[in-house]
Amino acid sequence: MKGRLRAVLPAAAAVAGLFAIGPAGAQELPPDPVSIWTLQDEAALFGPLAQRYYTNGFRLGYVSGTDAVPGFLTGVGRAVWGDGQLRFGVDLTQQIYTPKDIAAPAWPPGDRPYAGVLLANFSLYRDVPDSRSALGLSIGLVGPGAFASQTQDAFHSLFNQTKANGWSSQLANEPLFQLTSARTWRLKMGSVGGLQTDALPNLGIGLGNLRIYADTGIGFRIGQGLDSDYGPVRMFPNPSGGTAFRPTRPFAWYLFLGADGQGVVRDITLDGNDFRSGPSVAPEPLVGEVTGGFGIIAFGTRISYIHAVQSAQFEHQKNGPIQLDSVAISTRF
Repeated sequence: MKGRLRAVLPAAAAVAGLFAIGPAGAQELPPDPVSIWTLQDEAALFGPLAQRYYTNGFRLGYVSGTDAVPGFLTGVGRAVWGDGQLRFGVDLTQQIYTPKDIAAPAWPPGDRPYAGVLLANFSLYRDVPDSRSALGLSIGLVGPGAFASQTQDAFHSLFNQTKANGWSSQLANEPLFQLTSARTWRLKMGSVGGLQTDALPNLGIGLGNLRIYADTGIGFRIGQGLDSDYGPVRMFPNPSGGTAFRPTRPFAWYLFLGADGQGVVRDITLDGNDFRSGPSVAPEPLVGEVTGGFGIIAFGTRISYIHAVQSAQFEHQKNGPIQLDSVAISTRF
């Protein structure tokens, strides 16, 4: 734990410094009073670890229009970033984690513990023409109160899949509190055959009893209408382009390819409960992934898809990298 802390905290401090104050006099974007609703699902569907480890993630979210940010949040945004266009968001997420051997009657020692996470997430976004910044506060719990076993049992029963038998050994109920900060830059790279290209470098940090980490990465896109958003949507704790988008042409689309890495100090779904003994396994201090996918924006709706290949999340993880698929549908109202 101390070694991981020494490795990650200097990077975390540097990241936090980048987020502190935005450039003075940043160019203002035109108002966008339209709110956005998002439905998203992530799952390990393919490969030897299908329906294992990070079994599923679900999100239902709302992002306000730029004219609906409460005054106190506007004050926070101006104090942190200076100028820029603000939105706020609220969403509910559930994430389900299991070991590789779900047929065993209890958690197999040395494997990922059974864990369910249920979070209410509150976000403040700031956009300028070439970057998006986000501050997040998440509160929730890990344990039986997250209803992960009921959700997984219902899904596996519906599709006649193998039932997970070890949920009685899942992590105990524990409140969760998480703070996050992230920034994505949008750097134009010219055109190829009449198509736009850009790069999306990003930095992020998370502090809380759910997960302590710092991350960085970069994505590349080719398509049309790239200034409509900041890339595909991901769920915590992965870098994300965010759920807000503003169509700049009747039909926008892009192909995406990216890579990112995280330094991880603590992850409660691996390290186990804070105040009682129980299932646990040591997280890998450095985790990487490569991603590929696409985004389509038309008729006020965006569909984004990402396929991710992630390196081992914990020590002695077997069967190679994890493959995840993430689909998000966002609609402007």
